[in-house]
Amino acid sequence: MVKYDYARRQRLGMPEAVLCSGKDIGSLQHIFAELAARPDHPVLFTRLQPEQLAALDEAHREGLDYDPLSATAILHGPLPARPGSVAVVTAGTADLAVAHEVSRTLYFSGLDHTLVVDVGVAGLWRLTERIDEIARHDVIIVVAGMDAALASVMGGLVGKCVVAVPTSVGYGVAAGGETALNAMLASCGQGIVVTNIDNGFGAACAAVRILNSLGATGEHADGD
Repeated sequence: MVKYDYARRQRLGMPEAVLCSGKDIGSLQHIFAELAARPDHPVLFTRLQPEQLAALDEAHREGLDYDPLSATAILHGPLPARPGSVAVVTAGTADLAVAHEVSRTLYFSGLDHTLVVDVGVAGLWRLTERIDEIARHDVIIVVAGMDAALASVMGGLVGKCVVAVPTSVGYGVAAGGETALNAMLASCGQGIVVTNIDNGFGAACAAVRILNSLGATGEHADGD
């Protein structure tokens, strides 16, 4: 039996999200039926594949804001807007699925953000053209696969908190993102924070926690 954590938003400043990967359709139907009846609890669903969406009851599908690229769905709309801003920066367009998971989670969380695409180290001039724009944000999330060098470069250019997301993009020894993960963990960029492979959702939640810690959001103060 699924038991949703309705108190998480008050406790942590962000509600529980539902990871759909690995869940059978019966369990998902039960979750959607329960949460559809609670409009006071906005919900983010991650890793919701098109075939899972198609198998849901039509009434449940109609209430969802679904984005196929990020495989995310939002029920009952996003959370109220909160102060703070995040730059989501990708090394290449192959990283967009993960970057869009970041963006959708930030949107759901009520955070203003800017998506900066295809500024990897193969053409550093593309990054330098936009570095001032990126540095104006409170938190920077770097999404990169292959050698993941963009995370180290970003760590050496800006003093804001950098959250690095290794992606499973790359040939051969990229090893499904393990090379990118190890490169980010071994980065000489001081204080870079690294998430699990392809974990765009986790990176966005890290940004929310950082901004909460800085007092940039009013979620706890509202007692919501």
